Amino acid sequence: MKLILEICQGISTALFAGYGLSCFFSKKMIAEFDRYRLPGQRVLTGVLQIAGAIGLVAGHFNRPILLLSSGGLALMMFLAVVTRFRIRDPLYAAIPAFSLFLLNAYIFGAAL
Repeated sequence: MKLILEICQGISTALFAGYGLSCFFSKKMIAEFDRYRLPGQRVLTGVLQIAGAIGLVAGHFNRPILLLSSGGLALMMFLAVVTRFRIRDPLYAAIPAFSLFLLNAYIFGAAL
């Protein structure tokens, strides 16, 4: 069980670090946030994703930080799914965000 939790933390850390950095450097992400009608939230989202990724690493040593990071990332991905539905994206477009929601919800639950 502990190994599965650590694998999930590693996957989530890598993905959120990548997505967070892309919020700053990717023209595609800039266009996506415009499409989401949330251009002013792109930098904040990137900062929170990178902070969450760092928190998942720190969570190996500090359970409250793991709970805060995984819970925050799960909430962020839940809101991302809601945003996808709000802008009427097709269902399949929400699958990555929903998958990350489930992954971080699992991390949160396993860390309790």
